[in-house]
Amino acid sequence: MESGPAIFAGTAFTLFGAALLIWTGARVRHRAPVAHGVNPATAATLTTIFGTAFLLVGVWCLSRV
Repeated sequence: MESGPAIFAGTAFTLFGAALLIWTGARVRHRAPVAHGVNPATAATLTTIFGTAFLLVGVWCLSRV
């Protein structure tokens, strides 16, 4: 019964983190701005850090099931 919320949270975090990393990679590869009005290197770095963090939290949640 308690594993249901952990599975949902782990799946949501993992999917969001993976999607954020894929989107950032595509934007950087096409030399498009990751965030408007922000230094491109800073935006790419921060979105990569947060995408990785979300992915790791999702994997951690799924490992607790």
